[in-house]
Amino acid sequence: MGTQTGAHIVWDWNGTLLNDNDAIIGATNAAFAELGLAPLTLERYRSLYCVPVPKFYERLMGRLPTDAEWEVMDATFQRYYSVHRSRCTLAEGVTELLAGWRTAGRSQSILSMYGHDELVPLVQGFGIETHFIRVDGRTGPSGGSKAEHMVRHLAQLALSGVEPARTVVIGDAADDAVAAHHVGAQAVLYTGGSHSRASLEEVGVPVVDTLGEGAVVVAERLAG
Repeated sequence: MGTQTGAHIVWDWNGTLLNDNDAIIGATNAAFAELGLAPLTLERYRSLYCVPVPKFYERLMGRLPTDAEWEVMDATFQRYYSVHRSRCTLAEGVTELLAGWRTAGRSQSILSMYGHDELVPLVQGFGIETHFIRVDGRTGPSGGSKAEHMVRHLAQLALSGVEPARTVVIGDAADDAVAAHHVGAQAVLYTGGSHSRASLEEVGVPVVDTLGEGAVVVAERLAG
C-alpha cells in the first residue's frame, strides 16, 4: 500500500461498490412470492428497507415472519441472487476511485453482509482485490446488523495501523452508519443502493448521490 496517511475507508459492497439493485429487487420479489406477497418496485423497496431484515418483512407483512417463513424466504433470496449476480457490474468509476485512493497512500477495505465465501471470489473476479488491505464478508446467519462485524473488522485493521477516528464507512444503508458509530468511525451514505435519500437523511450523517465527487471527497475531509 505504500506510505499511508492514516485515512481509511471501509467500503460496503452490495449497493455501493457493486451495482446490484436489479438482482436484489428480483431476489426480494422471488422471496415474497413464496408467501404470496405482491412484488415491490425499487422505489417502494428503498422507502421501506431496514435492518435487521425480518423487520423489513414486518413492514410489508404487518407482522414478523415465522422462523419457518424466514428460512424459506432467505433461502429463496440467496438462491435467486446467486444466479443473477453475474449480471451485476461495479458502480460507475469505482475502479478509478479505488486506484486513486490507494495511489494517494491511503488504505481501504471492504466489509459486507454478503457471505464471506461468496464475496471474496466476486471481488477477485472484478480484479480489484489488490486495492484493499482486507476484505470481509458476513460469517454466520444472514439478516442481522453490521455493527458486531464492524467491531471484528476494525480490530483486524488495527494490526495495519488503521485508527477508528481516521476511518470513514461508505455504504448505502442506515445500518452502515450505525456500525460506524458503534466503533467510533464516521460515515457517508450513498443514495445509489438500498435506501431512499429521505430515509438516509434521517440518520444524521452526510448523504451523497455519487461515489467519486461525493462520497470519497467527503470521506477525505472527514478523515483528515
